Amino acid sequence: MTPEINKPLNGTPKTAVVTGAGSGIGRSVALALAEAGWAVALAGRRESALAETAGLAAPEGPVAVIPTDVTDPTSVTTLFNTTQEHFGRIDLLFNNAGVFGPAVPLEELAYDDWRSVVDTNLTGAFLCAQAAFQAMKTQSPQGGRIINNGSISAHTPRPHSIAYTATKHAVTGLTKSLSLDGRAYGIACGQIDIGNAATELTARMQAGILQANGTTAVEPVMDAMDVARTVVHMASLPLEANIQFATVMATAMPYIGRG
Repeated sequence: MTPEINKPLNGTPKTAVVTGAGSGIGRSVALALAEAGWAVALAGRRESALAETAGLAAPEGPVAVIPTDVTDPTSVTTLFNTTQEHFGRIDLLFNNAGVFGPAVPLEELAYDDWRSVVDTNLTGAFLCAQAAFQAMKTQSPQGGRIINNGSISAHTPRPHSIAYTATKHAVTGLTKSLSLDGRAYGIACGQIDIGNAATELTARMQAGILQANGTTAVEPVMDAMDVARTVVHMASLPLEANIQFATVMATAMPYIGRG
């Protein structure tokens, strides 16, 4: 599939910030954006993993490695300030950083584990969206796009996933509020809900995972680059158009009719 080419602004590539860019979906999206002509700021906690992503993207386009803890407001501010200093503006945020947390019964979920998932998946997404919004609102030309990584779990939960499911439902509310608040400033916001992309996070699905009826079953997965191509398409639209919600999933995964 030929990548959609990013249209330069004043002769320079548009700039994307990708959180969780050191592995999985974040890495795949960062590479796909670079291939399509975007300048990409790679954000994540593990600098070595970000450097690996940068090495894979280097032949394609300009990238910057910016170690970031999305749960820390100061770290998030540094991410967006550094991106603006390095590339001049911010045209896209792929709000991707997230964790699943322990897959344990509700009554066994520790408070610290609950907070870790909430802090990363929800508070981190908010902090990054807020910083991107502020940059997009004040830059010239004004505007940009935010794409939040939701999940199939934003619609239908898995067993033993209360923290993850709660945060992903909340991300949907974040997406809708950003879409509404961004209208006046040319800021579009959409959400991609992903099911069973083959990453480190979903490796256990290929070994067998608990189902709603109490059985354990191996689930099919799809290539993470199928997700990445969808994000590139969403990002390529003019700001007058928006894909509000998109679902990309392994065709035969237990979602339609799950449970």
